[in-house]
Amino acid sequence: MIETMYAAPGIGLAAPQVGVNIRMVVIDIFAHLGEPDPHFILNPEITSSAETIAFEEGCLSLPEFTVEVPRSRIVEVKYQDLDGSQVKISAEDLFAVAIQHEMDHLEGRLLLDHASAVRRDMYRRKARKMKAQLY
Repeated sequence: MIETMYAAPGIGLAAPQVGVNIRMVVIDIFAHLGEPDPHFILNPEITSSAETIAFEEGCLSLPEFTVEVPRSRIVEVKYQDLDGSQVKISAEDLFAVAIQHEMDHLEGRLLLDHASAVRRDMYRRKARKMKAQLY
């Protein structure tokens, strides 16, 4: 998963995005700075959140689509690491947004679900056009 995320390039990836049906995400908000610090997060649960920020988000599953999404600026998350140990962290700003974005994938939500009906329809038409040009 991490190789796929880095190759995209992206800062987060959920297992369902690559066809793996487990509740796992990988997030690395510093890789693009040449300072890799990947977080492997299994079975995440947000236990508290505070404040709200709007963040312009993109998604590896939806090329060339972005939408502003209101998210919690600070989240407390409990999860399991790769060894199965329980971990609790506090995440802020981009890290908090990335966790919430990837957790959406675990719940079957896409970035399109945060967009207006007009924006969803526009993107779907654009995606069909891009697909038709490939074939």
